[in-house]
Amino acid sequence: MLREKLKKYRIILASGSPRRQQFFKDLDLDFEIRLKDVEEVYPPELKAVEITDYLAELKANAFDGELAENEILVTSDTIVWHQNKALGKPKNQEEAFEMIKSMSNATHEVFTSVCFKTRSSSTLINDVTKVTFNDLSDESIWYYIEKYQPYDKAGAYGIQEWFGFMAVTKVEGSYTNVMGLPTAKVYNYLSTLV
Repeated sequence: MLREKLKKYRIILASGSPRRQQFFKDLDLDFEIRLKDVEEVYPPELKAVEITDYLAELKANAFDGELAENEILVTSDTIVWHQNKALGKPKNQEEAFEMIKSMSNATHEVFTSVCFKTRSSSTLINDVTKVTFNDLSDESIWYYIEKYQPYDKAGAYGIQEWFGFMAVTKVEGSYTNVMGLPTAKVYNYLSTLV
């Protein structure tokens, strides 16, 4: 439906995330993937959604001067926010364990920001989801890390995997946002363009 309405545009997804790419396919959108290496560094005073807003825009700005008249660039960033700090992608097993252990029997927030950039404008949207974990044993955390290697995921977990089925007791807000894209908000925004 939306694919037909957007046919005069070319949608460019600037994300290497297989989950985000799959969401765009599942939303039945025509798109192409263009990737740029962007160093994801943000000012230390930024907190929560300020971080994802900054990084989504940073990724979009890497394409300045390169977009054609009919192109819409989509960039995105997701973080897990817990105990007043951002949990990004873990560097190793120990860091993954510490991240997950810190969220055991607690509620954390997942922020995702999405930037839509054209040659002449830039629009930022974001979403937050609250996720609650049950009380996790060390054994279950190590099992997950060793079997699923969650090093490409903010907060060291994928809600759509075994871990999410076993650990998550409550989700307040968009489920897909936790996976890296608030799909309903993205679809609704793209709908406003036609």
